[in-house]
Amino acid sequence: MLKKVPHTYTIVFSIIIICAILTWIIPGGEYARESVDVNGVERTVIVNDSFHEVAKSPQTWQVFSALFNGFEKQAGIIAFILIIGGAFWIMNNSKAIDVGIFSFLRSTQKLEHIGIIRKLGVNNIIITMVMLLFSCFGAIFGMSEETLAFVIIIVPLAISMGYDSLTGVCMVYVAAHVGFAGAILNPFTIGIAQGLSDLPLFSGFEYRVFCWAILNVIMITWVLRYAAKVKKNPKASLVYNLDSHWRQEKVDNTQEIEYKSYTSSWGVYLFILIGLVLFSCYFPRTTLSIGEHSSLTTFVVPALTILFALIGYFSLRKSFHFFILTILGFTILFLIVGVMGYGWYLPEISGLFLAMGILSGFAAKENADNIVKLFIAGVKDILSAALVVGLAGGIIIVLQEGHIIDPILHSLASLMSEAGRVLSLGIMYLIQTMINIIIPSGSAKAALTMPIMAPFSDVIGLSRQATVMAFQFGDGFTNMITPTSGVLIGALGIARIPYDIWVKFFWKFILLLVIIGFVLLIPTATMQLNGF
Repeated sequence: MLKKVPHTYTIVFSIIIICAILTWIIPGGEYARESVDVNGVERTVIVNDSFHEVAKSPQTWQVFSALFNGFEKQAGIIAFILIIGGAFWIMNNSKAIDVGIFSFLRSTQKLEHIGIIRKLGVNNIIITMVMLLFSCFGAIFGMSEETLAFVIIIVPLAISMGYDSLTGVCMVYVAAHVGFAGAILNPFTIGIAQGLSDLPLFSGFEYRVFCWAILNVIMITWVLRYAAKVKKNPKASLVYNLDSHWRQEKVDNTQEIEYKSYTSSWGVYLFILIGLVLFSCYFPRTTLSIGEHSSLTTFVVPALTILFALIGYFSLRKSFHFFILTILGFTILFLIVGVMGYGWYLPEISGLFLAMGILSGFAAKENADNIVKLFIAGVKDILSAALVVGLAGGIIIVLQEGHIIDPILHSLASLMSEAGRVLSLGIMYLIQTMINIIIPSGSAKAALTMPIMAPFSDVIGLSRQATVMAFQFGDGFTNMITPTSGVLIGALGIARIPYDIWVKFFWKFILLLVIIGFVLLIPTATMQLNGF
């Protein structure tokens, strides 16, 4: 008889209790901190040799306020998840995404007549291309929270292709975060870590590209092997029963769909087009930044406006479903432009997707009251994911209020004092990996650890670039399994995958990535590499 697995809420709350117990055991301590300018942004960093003991602050009843405090800490991600859930519920009600998936699958089936594609497998090519796309996003501009908006699209696509929700999450969330770990030009990890280490921004680019390529080959191979296993025997999937929600949705949406466009659809088209024309006048030129010293100034907004005018018109000639898909496509394009050109983050991206949902509703001839009702239904559907994110945020609060994060960091750093270069690098990597479990934010961890690690690397004759790469890998991999990551918990919630099942499915791959990461670090300590 199988033992019942605890609920995700139970698991996360148990971790909060364990952290509270640790506040009674580990002596309290703190580093002094100061504000410094890093690449034009003010960051709070640790002052060297400033660690000192402070009075213990054991956590007791605070474990019960962790949910509230976690909601405060993770408010941005929680609001983002709720808005995304509501916006896509409105869009899903139009059946536009289902029409798009069915049309896409019919189109790809036609490619099987081409010999080389038939040999490689159309689905394998699709999975590979989608993963490489999101991996590039993660490596170049640090896509993380933004993946939540795509999980709700890619998971139904994976189900329709004969796979499962785990494959869908791997195609978007895992791909972006393996790219995030590869961090070719990621400004949130490499940019901050190198700035704090007094290194030329994004130097050592060549070896990081090599590492990113190796990590992607391993990731894609692993996912394709798993996908082939599920395709051959769907019941072999750990989430076969749980995916019944997605399969039922697919069956329900195969009913007869009437392809036509409404007057309101054309009205939405004109409204968006006028808005884009005005934006083109105000923002004729946009500088797309990839890091601090790499940028490209283009007429991207006017170009996208012209493109929308053409594609929107012809999609409306087919049906409002394809027009709504056009809105979705341009939402994604403007998200990329906003992030790379105007520094958009959760508030702006949330507003973009909310507008997408509302305009999709009007394009499908829904009135304002129905749109509101659909939005609320979507929020209710995704609420459990938001609750888990808030509860997971409580873990960090308990550790911070108990004053044990800095003592843990200080104790781990002292392990390196008597080791050689390769062993010291391995210890740095281990420290960053372990710290990432309790501090999943890459930028926050860079500000905490690099002021200590970078000067120490000089003492033992280790390249500061090697230290940055130890941070980079240590920060990236465990993001995909730690329960303190609001993005991971949010992605699993959207895909309806329990956390314990995700751990059972993913732990071997994470272990493989951690080992490969150490192997890729060794040349940085033993060889002369360009930029190191």
